[in-house]
Amino acid sequence: MTDEVRVLIVDDQLPFREAARMVVEMTDGFEVAGEAVNGVQALELAEQLQPDLVLMDVQMPGMDGIETTRHVRALADPPAVVVMSTHESGDYQGMALEAGAVGFLPKSNLGFDTLAEMWERARST
Repeated sequence: MTDEVRVLIVDDQLPFREAARMVVEMTDGFEVAGEAVNGVQALELAEQLQPDLVLMDVQMPGMDGIETTRHVRALADPPAVVVMSTHESGDYQGMALEAGAVGFLPKSNLGFDTLAEMWERARST
């Protein structure tokens, strides 16, 4: 069993998934558990892979990130979820927290430090 934080990356845009994968892989103590391109796949992978943390895009076709967060957080042993968007915040932050996310993060702010900060926030709640 690994001591690393297992992260599921959920985003419908390949360039962002690749960037997020690089951040996760280059952050000490974190590893990529899997990647999903939409909410339905994210829910399936969250059940199968049992990640510790989910980086969830808010805007996706079909089931959006807010609704997917609700479903993921309803799992028997739910991972922490951080909802992300290209938009700075708007209504998304409140909606994300209401859906059970531990935080909201603009995609432009995703980095080694913010990933670790979000995980610490998740562990303290």
